[in-house]
This record gives sequence, C-alpha cells and structure tokens, in this order.
Amino acid sequence: MDGPALRDWAHAVVSDLITHIDEINRLNVFPVADSDTGTNMLFTMRSALAEADAEAGRRNDAPLGVARVAAALSAGALNGARGNSGVILSQILRGFADATAKAPALPAIDPAALAAALWRGVELVVASMGGEEIPGTIVSVLRAAADAVEQCAAASESLGRAVVAAGDAAVVALEKTPEQLEVLADAGVVDAGGRGLLVMLDSLRATITGKVPARSVYEPAPRSSAIDSAPSRPAPQFEVMYLLTGCDASAADTLRQRLDELGDSVAIAAAPPKSYSVHVHTDDAGAAVEAGIAAGQLSRIVVSALSSGATGLPAGSWTKERAVLAVVDGDGAEELFAGEGASVLRPDRDTPGISAHQLVRAVVDTGAAQVMVLPNGYVAAEELVAGCTAAIGWGVDVVPVPTGSMVQGLAALAVHDTGRQAVDDGYTMARAAGAARHGSVRVATENALTWAGTCKPGDGLGIAGDEVLIVADDVPAAAIGLLDLLMASGGDLITVLMGAEVDGDDVAADVENVLERHMHDHHPGSELVVYRTGHRGDVLLIGVE
Repeated sequence: MDGPALRDWAHAVVSDLITHIDEINRLNVFPVADSDTGTNMLFTMRSALAEADAEAGRRNDAPLGVARVAAALSAGALNGARGNSGVILSQILRGFADATAKAPALPAIDPAALAAALWRGVELVVASMGGEEIPGTIVSVLRAAADAVEQCAAASESLGRAVVAAGDAAVVALEKTPEQLEVLADAGVVDAGGRGLLVMLDSLRATITGKVPARSVYEPAPRSSAIDSAPSRPAPQFEVMYLLTGCDASAADTLRQRLDELGDSVAIAAAPPKSYSVHVHTDDAGAAVEAGIAAGQLSRIVVSALSSGATGLPAGSWTKERAVLAVVDGDGAEELFAGEGASVLRPDRDTPGISAHQLVRAVVDTGAAQVMVLPNGYVAAEELVAGCTAAIGWGVDVVPVPTGSMVQGLAALAVHDTGRQAVDDGYTMARAAGAARHGSVRVATENALTWAGTCKPGDGLGIAGDEVLIVADDVPAAAIGLLDLLMASGGDLITVLMGAEVDGDDVAADVENVLERHMHDHHPGSELVVYRTGHRGDVLLIGVE
C-alpha cells in the first residue's frame, strides 16, 4: 500500500462511515450514551482526509510517499478530533504516521509495517487514556487486528491476506465485547468504537483487495423492563475539547489529574512536540478550560452539551448554524457560487448527476445544523429525496430548494438570509428561484423535428421547459430568440452562464457583444450579466428575473 493507496483508503473510510453512521450511533452506550460515536469518527476522519488532500494540493497532486500521507492524516485527525472516539481515532492514525516515519524511505506499507502501525496505535490509545485499558472497548478490537496482522507478517503472507485476517479477528473481538464490559451487556450492544474500527478495517480490505466483506448489522438487543427501570449515574452535562500547546509531559500529567477530578472520559493525546488534544466529560466546563490554560496555550476550544435528543445526535455536533449547498458544474460556476458563500458539490466528470450518497456526504461536509440545498438540475428527484431524508435522520435540518438550473440557483442564493428562520429562508429562496424564468441554448447534433421546426447539425437550439422553442442558424441567434421569449413578460436582470463549449475568449466575447447589443436595442433598462462558468452540456444557460 503506497501513498496514493493510503489516501484512497482514507477516502473509502469517510464514505463507509457515512454509510454506517446510524448503526454505530445506535450502539453508543459507553462511556456516555450520547449516540455520537459514529458522527465523531466521521468528522475526525473527514478532517484527516482534508489535510491529506490539502497536502497533495500543495504538491500539485504529485504522488506522495506513504510516510507523508500518513503524517498528513495524523495531523488532520488530531486537529479535527471530535469526541472521545475522535481522539482515539487520531491516535490510531498517528500509529501509521509513527510506524512509517521510522522508515521514511519505505515505498509502501507491507504486513510488517501494518502490524507495527496497529500495535503503535494500541500503545498510543492506551497512553491517551492515562495508561488504563478497559477490556471490551475499541482497544480490544484493535489488539486483535494487530495480532492477526503480526502473525501474517511472521508467516510471510501477503498484505491482502493480512487485511482479511485483521478484519476477521476484529469481528471475533467485537462480538466478545459485551462479555467484557457490563454496560454493553446490559444494553445488548457491541462496542460502538469497535464497530467503527471494523468499518475502517473493511475499507482497508476493499482498498487492497477490491472486495467488500458482507457484515452483520449490529443492533441493540431489546432491553428488559428491569434494566430500563434501573437507576443510572447522571451523565455529565458537557463535553469539552481543545488543543493544548507549549505543554510538557509533567504539566500534561497534572492536567490529567485535575480533569479526572472534574469529570470522566478523560483523554489527552500527545502530538509532538509539546502539543496535546484534550477531551473530558464534565459538569464544570469552565473549570476544565481553566485547567488547560494553567498547562499551556489553548486553541480550538469546543464545549458541547451532552444530550442525545430526538435525533440521536448531541447538541453541538454541527458547528455552523446554516449553510447553502449548491450543486454546480464547471470551474467558473464553483468560483461564482463559492464567492457568494455557498458550499459547492460538483458531479464527477464521468457522470452527469449526483447520487444520494454524494449528496449526504456533501451535506455532512458543510458542518452546519441547517442546510439549504440547491440541486440546480443536477440531482434526480429520487436521489434528492433519499439524500435529504438520510441527512435529516442524522440531525441536520435540510431544506431542498427547487432550482432547476444554476441561474435559478443564483437567484435563490441572492436572497438567502441566515437571520430568518430556516422555513422562511427556504420559502423566500424557493420563491426567488420560481420567479426566475430560465432556458438553455445547445448545438444540434443531428437532423430532427422539433416544436419549432426541423433542425440540422450545427443549428442553435433555444430550449425552455424541456422543449425546443427556437431553431436558428447559430448559437448567438438562438440565444437572442430565446431571450426575447423569456423577456415577453418583462424582466429586470438577465443572467447568462457560458459553458465549456464556448471555445476561446474571442468566441465568448463575440457572443457577449451580440447579446449586449440586442439588449440595448430591444430591451433597454434591463441589466445583463454574463459569467463564464465552464459547465458541460448546454452552451448557454439564460435566466430572467
């Protein structure tokens, strides 16, 4: 497994954690039953992947060595660790970084290096928890996987065989966790963190072998009335996390002692030199922060309420209040929508549309509690409904705005206001989108009969409402004809988006000049704005507001 493959694995883990997030969250009863283990692992892995992708971008996408990718994943996970499970995940990834850093010339991870990485992860996770290992947790599952890989390495078996053995051993260890931890047995669940680790190991298996193993879906067993009515210790009110720098080992030990007095689930993960990721559950969030200030310099301070609520997600899981997610095509379109404050999702080069899975992942990536989605004609209705429904199930308030084109998306984005309630904001955006009449111009590729008459290859076609309404000799003439139709009932602002088929600056300038002259002569008083978005398919997208 070389550097690019390690990065591919990180991509696969993010994707697979999204798929399994509900299952993992339902299993979460230890150390606090706050249903956030899957969410926290996903956010942490997303941060790790973002750093690896950024590192690749800084090197102009030149192939990165395995040590550099592992170091980037480790740094990103530590900086973006969410919750107790996120801190643990960051230490597992740091195990990869430490193991590969010892052999920086190592071209790829082999079974011996993988075993070293997993064992180093065990060591770091235990150290972050104060040196106390609790059987029946993710550490038990990680140990089993590390031992299986080590045996494969000793037998000179392939990496493919080693990752298969790791996953199989993890399953056995995971299913034993209720026998090792009473709280799991009482709740009728396996350990949530261990289940998340199994997802990661299965992603590794798929990356190396190309085969995805079939696994059972782990669900909580029915609870007896005696268990349901049994008194439980009140859970702490807050989860406190921060990054700590300028802190030596002695000060970190003192901090751990103080946090143990203030609460539980204390995790202090080292990030040399003299840096730590700190996590604690406590009723006194202020005192936990003050303890960190006494030990060093704090940054990335996050205080979240520990309550599961109806969605099963803790308050504070989504940091931004509201975001707009726009589905767009073309470099210019991405720049245009991002410049207006939207998060952007682009279709793959080989596929014109967006799947529900891609949509959910993009919604999660916004990090917002409320997301207004602008499909802009790139998301089929069934995919939009499925994606939004899944995201709503994870506690994100998703409002799909019916935009059938990027020009309608721009109209909706122009009236977006985070100061309004989400329902009001969504209604106003939908109303603006609906009021924007829109159409497109394409080039005919064959002889055909249309509502506007016959066309031949090379003709310009003006399209509105999925019907060809204008057939002209070229694109500018079709654009003028379509523009006049859209302006029949008036309009103040005309937006034209130029696609990738407008080849070259000279051609684009000619089209723009033709439209400007026509607007000046036939529609005075209306404003024309033209953007070169580089989208595929339609030569021009035209909107009238």
